[in-house]
Amino acid sequence: MAEAESHHTLDLPVFESAPKVLIVAAPYYRDIAEGLLAGARTMLERAGALHETVAVPGALEIPSAIAIAHRHAQFDGYVALGCVIRGETTHYDTVCNDSSRGLMLLGLQGAAIGNGILTVENRAQALVRADPTGGDKGGGAAAAALHLIALFRRYALSRKGIGFRPGGGTRLAGEPDGGETA
Repeated sequence: MAEAESHHTLDLPVFESAPKVLIVAAPYYRDIAEGLLAGARTMLERAGALHETVAVPGALEIPSAIAIAHRHAQFDGYVALGCVIRGETTHYDTVCNDSSRGLMLLGLQGAAIGNGILTVENRAQALVRADPTGGDKGGGAAAAALHLIALFRRYALSRKGIGFRPGGGTRLAGEPDGGETA
């Protein structure tokens, strides 16, 4: 069992200004979601982060909700919380794969997301992982989001001089300016 394994966890990052985090939770299994939420909120508060929570119907809606907030709101990061328990059909595989893929794509586009969507074989596994005094996967997802926010803040301040910036007014030698024709 996983409880016997040991693993290293990073110290929480320290922030000069409090990050603002959106927790997106799918309370399809309400008791499991409540455990995940408790762990996430405790971790965010421990790091001095501001947070708010929204609920969506299920795990498949979590990436869409984060995408909406990422485009239209001012959050530094996101915590995705939910649970998918294997059933008798292949719907489990679809929900697991598509919710995970959606979060990964958003992350690759610059959203700092901690993935706390449990994918388990049964309710007992979910309860152990969701328990803030047990597996604390909600707290782990919040910590992951905080680490990504810290990484973004670290590198957002040091822009490299490569690529192009539109509207900069700089032209290359021999390039016509706005008044010349090519």
